[in-house]
Amino acid sequence: MKTQIRQPIVTVAGHVDHGKTSLLDAFRGSSVQEGEAGGITQKISFTKYPLEQIKKACPLIEKQGIKLEIPGFLFIDTPGHAAFTNLRKRGGSLADLAILVVNAKEGIKPQTAEVLQILKANKTPFLIAFNKIDMFSGWKKQENSLKESVESQAINVSQEFQESILTFQGNLQEHGFNSALYYEISDFTKQVAIVPCSARTKEGIPELLLVLCGLSEKFLRERLKLSDTPKGVILEIKKTKGLENVEAIIYDGVIKENDEIIVASLNGEPIITKVRSLEEIEPLSFKYKNTKEAKAATGLRMHLTSKEGILSGMLFQKVDNNLDKIKEVFKKEVSGVLNLDKNGIIIKADSLGSLEALITLLKQQNINIVKAGIGPIGKVDLVSAKANLEINSLDSVIIGFNVDIEPDLKKGKVKIITDTVIYKLIENLQKWRTERQAEIEKERLMELATICKLEILHKYMFRNSNPAIFGIRVLSGRVRTGLPLINEKGEEVARVKGLELEKESVNQATEGQEVAMSLPGTNFERQLKETKYLYSALSDKQIKEFKKNSDLLSSSELNTLSEIEDIKKKTDS
Repeated sequence: MKTQIRQPIVTVAGHVDHGKTSLLDAFRGSSVQEGEAGGITQKISFTKYPLEQIKKACPLIEKQGIKLEIPGFLFIDTPGHAAFTNLRKRGGSLADLAILVVNAKEGIKPQTAEVLQILKANKTPFLIAFNKIDMFSGWKKQENSLKESVESQAINVSQEFQESILTFQGNLQEHGFNSALYYEISDFTKQVAIVPCSARTKEGIPELLLVLCGLSEKFLRERLKLSDTPKGVILEIKKTKGLENVEAIIYDGVIKENDEIIVASLNGEPIITKVRSLEEIEPLSFKYKNTKEAKAATGLRMHLTSKEGILSGMLFQKVDNNLDKIKEVFKKEVSGVLNLDKNGIIIKADSLGSLEALITLLKQQNINIVKAGIGPIGKVDLVSAKANLEINSLDSVIIGFNVDIEPDLKKGKVKIITDTVIYKLIENLQKWRTERQAEIEKERLMELATICKLEILHKYMFRNSNPAIFGIRVLSGRVRTGLPLINEKGEEVARVKGLELEKESVNQATEGQEVAMSLPGTNFERQLKETKYLYSALSDKQIKEFKKNSDLLSSSELNTLSEIEDIKKKTDS
């Protein structure tokens, strides 16, 4: 009996608004893009793309006498972030191939770089859809082949295109990939194929499909062989007409109604449930049809007897007298994803694929992770982050990708950063850590000495002496209890005994605040009546240390440091 092969699963990924959904529309001959909120894909979706449609959309296949054995493609259209490029199956990436869509005039953007990192980490073969070539001023679509079209453009158009593609290839090289235009490649294992195209005019779409088919037939045959065991990945739990159902992809075998399946879980104890009914995605459509069985690779909607604890991105498999063995395999798969450190930050994501993508990208930034989970940020995460305050305050942060924060969560000193785009999340984390590191260094510096300039508010003199109590405004830096002060002449005044803000005792006051200050052994009328400003008393060594760390000081603190230095010079002379 001849071994059956399934459709390759192809993920279509790239930077937001570079034309992923438009490209699929060009394949499908539909216009989903217009229906998306803001023109950006709001959810993951799949398109079953049969062999007949490939031949119809790409006449080059029959024209060149190419014999295809694949039964079609299953395209996954992803939101802009890299996490969905990282959907996992047992033993690797769910995607057999990827199309990386790049705006020809913009090149590699942050989310493009993210996708490249994920594809590289997963060793997923891919090709480049060099999209929006019609945006080159004066570009004319030719009726002949794409190669001839590219080569017959006017000189100025050709020059702009060549500059764009050479810059892009150079940037791609920096990410570790050699590339060339698809018709210049002799060995597809050594170079990434670039296919110039326009989703809007449909130019290059047949060639894109041709390369996709060629790569599938030549390199994926072993990977595409179907086994007897149905295996899949949970994408989402959705509500339709008041009913909860599970959206999934089956990537191996044939799944049937009433099959008992086991679903991996994050806590290591898999979930056993039964397929009550099955719906399969229809070709070139977002509609589902009822079915008794579905063969890989395809998109499914499953109604399960129990959904409790099932999470996005989890693996599932039919149970067939091998429950203990599958449990062990699933535990290894999940623990392989959660490659955690002894110390580090806490991360949450909306699915297993997202979580692994986030871990991969954070590790590349040398950021340690102590705890990772799926779902909203809650009290348990907060407790873990608060414990980090004692170890390393740079780790007292929770980052959440595409997740909510539980209501009424009292964060305290813990920083929570969330976003729906991974690169923005990591950017914001890096920014916060840089700022927090500067704060820590400044705090250490200020523990040794404190810079401040105080303006005496003469109309608020509450007690003349024993101790003198009067109002001050902090013009720069901070004043704290125990701080020694000098006047404008460099004369020692006293150490701060106490500070009061709105009738409450405080240990310190910062720039812009007005507080009452008490100074022991000071007679206000005799010593401070003619004084306008007070300064923190600094030694020459402390001034030198502050100047060495001037990048940690604000402009007002630098000005005050300069004034204190001038006062000391006058005093010393």
